[in-house]
Amino acid sequence: MLIKIAIILVLAVIVWRWAFGTWPWDGLSGGPAHEDRIARARRILGVGRRADRAQIVAAHRKLLSRVHPDRGGSSAEVHEANEARDLLLAELPGGDGAGGGKDGERGGESGDGGSTGD
Repeated sequence: MLIKIAIILVLAVIVWRWAFGTWPWDGLSGGPAHEDRIARARRILGVGRRADRAQIVAAHRKLLSRVHPDRGGSSAEVHEANEARDLLLAELPGGDGAGGGKDGERGGESGDGGSTGD
């Protein structure tokens, strides 16, 4: 009987993951709600609620010019800026932000301010 309950529980967890895209215990971690993460990403990049893709990308590049390790910043700050950009681009109407923002920004330019062969 206990094995049947364990199997049913495992199947329920797998169905949850398939249906909702997250694990059932992800909501129990006490982490910030999705809206809070969006608001924090906007604050990090300094953009408003109605910022379009171009504004998000421009704000990200401006922030990277200040926080990049080559300019006295840290890789943690760059990582945080990249996460904010990716989250906001994913929230844009029309799906995943029209290219995800990592490699597909404006004709293949690097979105992280990294080397472009300059």
